[in-house]
Amino acid sequence: MAEKVYECMFIFNANAYARNPGGASNGIAEIVKSVGGELMASRMWNEQKLAYPIRGQRKGVYWLSYIKLGTDALPKFNRACQLNDIMLRHLVISIDPRLVDTLVAAAQDTKPAAAPESKPAEAEGEKSDKKSEEKEEKKTEAAEKSVAVE
Repeated sequence: MAEKVYECMFIFNANAYARNPGGASNGIAEIVKSVGGELMASRMWNEQKLAYPIRGQRKGVYWLSYIKLGTDALPKFNRACQLNDIMLRHLVISIDPRLVDTLVAAAQDTKPAAAPESKPAEAEGEKSDKKSEEKEEKKTEAAEKSVAVE
């Protein structure tokens, strides 16, 4: 049995989620444990209006999870998700092993251990502020020249 890491996106019934927010995350953990997997990261992605009604629901809660699961347990996991009343839809995709640490860290809102250092956001923000100030100055100069010509 080969274990892989999967990214799972769930759409929960927004009304049921509002009544019991902990039930959604606990439900995922229970399903993963019941099929012999490990829940690596799980968090709410977004709550929004659906593009079209699903089971009469117009609003859904998107939930992102990363799970480690044996390949033979995947059909059992899919079936358990289909039988869950609070889940409207789910999608499971296999993750490239090279991306697992980065994606799981992002889902947990932490930096991955081997991630390269990036430039500070403040320095990048200052550069864009300077560029926008220069553009404004050029526009002002151009407007002054056009007024002087008239």
